[in-house]
Amino acid sequence: MATLNEGLQELMSIDGALGAMIADASSGMTLGMMGGGINLELAAAGNSEVVKAKLRTIKSLGLQDTIEDMLITLGKQYHIIRPLATKQGLFIYVVLDRARANLALARHKVSEVEKSVDF
Repeated sequence: MATLNEGLQELMSIDGALGAMIADASSGMTLGMMGGGINLELAAAGNSEVVKAKLRTIKSLGLQDTIEDMLITLGKQYHIIRPLATKQGLFIYVVLDRARANLALARHKVSEVEKSVDF
């Protein structure tokens, strides 16, 4: 099992990674972060609202399912949000330079980190 810091280092090893963090959706606070490119503390708060809104929508629709990950595609960046299956309320957030990142490989790496990080 990897520590939080080791998990963040793994996320930052993704080609095109600009920033990564693990945050608490209920409070909008970060548990840990690395890199930059954007204000990660502000992103934690904003993306906490995104996660909560999507969870409310899934519940309202009566879907018996969970979020694997969410992808936000910007002109110059990819933003990957992945709730942790083992720790309800926590999520991984990674910002990638779209010109340098391989989205499929990045999603795979984020999934691997999610399974390996121990809190």
